[in-house]
Amino acid sequence: MKQEIDIPKFPSEAIALIAKLQAEISLLESKNSLLESEKIKLSHELLYYKRLFYGRRSEKRMPTIPHGQLFLPFGEETIAEETPDIKPVVEEIQIESHKRRIKQKETRKTPKRQEIPSDIERRVQVIEPDGINLEEMVKIGTDVREILQYIPGKFYVDRIERPLYRNKIQSKDELNTAIYQAPAVESFIPRSFAGNSILMQLIIGKYVDHLPVYRQLEIFKRQGIKLSASTISGWFQEVSTGLYPLYEKLVADTLSSDYIQVDESTIPVIDNEKKRAVKGYIWSVLDMNSPQVFFHYDKGSRSQTTLVSILRNYRGTVQSDGYEAYGIYENKDGVLLLSCWAHARRKFENALAENKTLANQALDYISLLYQIEANLKEKEFSAEKIAEERKRLAYPILLNFEKWMHDIFPGLLPKSLMGKAISYTFSIYHRLVRYVCDGKYQIDNNPIENAIRPLALGRKNYLFCGNHDTAKDAALFYSLLGSCKQTGVNPEEWLLYVLQNIKDCKTSELERLLPKNWLKYRK
Repeated sequence: MKQEIDIPKFPSEAIALIAKLQAEISLLESKNSLLESEKIKLSHELLYYKRLFYGRRSEKRMPTIPHGQLFLPFGEETIAEETPDIKPVVEEIQIESHKRRIKQKETRKTPKRQEIPSDIERRVQVIEPDGINLEEMVKIGTDVREILQYIPGKFYVDRIERPLYRNKIQSKDELNTAIYQAPAVESFIPRSFAGNSILMQLIIGKYVDHLPVYRQLEIFKRQGIKLSASTISGWFQEVSTGLYPLYEKLVADTLSSDYIQVDESTIPVIDNEKKRAVKGYIWSVLDMNSPQVFFHYDKGSRSQTTLVSILRNYRGTVQSDGYEAYGIYENKDGVLLLSCWAHARRKFENALAENKTLANQALDYISLLYQIEANLKEKEFSAEKIAEERKRLAYPILLNFEKWMHDIFPGLLPKSLMGKAISYTFSIYHRLVRYVCDGKYQIDNNPIENAIRPLALGRKNYLFCGNHDTAKDAALFYSLLGSCKQTGVNPEEWLLYVLQNIKDCKTSELERLLPKNWLKYRK
């Protein structure tokens, strides 16, 4: 329905109406611009979540080669002296990758049914045929079938009795009676009915098998044991307090490495003042020279101050994502910063739906870098040889990629997904390329992201930590048990041994209980 406008009879009224209409038009244009910006933002978010839920999960990428070349030919103005022709390098990388894939295909083993370990108890059951007299028969063979069975864990009680004795014959002149008794046997928590094995099971259940405490209590209840959540919480606090010196030793030992990877992840924590769960952050540090990792929680802070408190006296190489807090170490003496190519690659992956052509070109460059790494890993080169090959093969690609980003960025909108991807990559490019300098450096920080996975799985199950102290305890348990996983140590055996022996271990000998040393020193 059209809106009727009264035509003014006087010029002054016409001028006022025109001014009013112009103001309304200006307001509508402003609203339209805001709505258009919001539409673009929501479209980008929709594309991201569509890729997240429906897109391919793997970020590995095989480059397409139109007309025998990987990239479109550069113009003369693009190929400068500092950006050499990479066509020979690309061909060499692709040939090596092709050989590697053929070799992997030829050596790929057909999956076989795994045998049941011989040390598992066998309960033999012999089934004789009916209707025959065995005394008249001669056994000519046996068909054997093994079926794996399982009996749920059972509780038992250690009833410890300590008799008291005195001499049968005692002199009347003796004022005091001599009493003899064996020394008391205590579990990790003194004067508690919780044995070391039940403490171990509860901790492993939550921090390794990702079972919330209430689920474990329901399992116990089915077996006739009723425990309260508050009791279990108190046990956890007692164990974490007793293991804290070992945790401190793990932290110090990890930070003595000259190459670490650092990352942070979220962990929901109940805020007593707000009466709800809030997003906190837990930091993780992975030793790239020894198989160990530790987590650090400081009231959920992700600030640069927390990072500085963790790496206060650290000297060596730190690899991380592009979070700006790490920038403080860029010019610090004794510290070298590396960044992660996997994070840069994800930015261009997100831009595929918006600008497929340019995003594909960027991903082709990055794909070549990863192909080089796969080829070098297959050949099992030494660190020195890897560094030499990276400088020969990866360095020219890095130079050309940098030039390519520099050339196309002026034609992009800064807030577009492609513009953001290049801005992110360019801002940390000096850190991204440093992995070429040393063969022991990784191209990305995927190792530490893998080390954080138990934390992500755990928070999906138990949802949140009850308070800051509980989150700090979780950091301790994830550190010690995560180091068991890094080392390949059975966490159940390790934790039970530590609970039984740590109180008799001197502070100077705590290093023997670290997961990486435990197999060597345990009795």
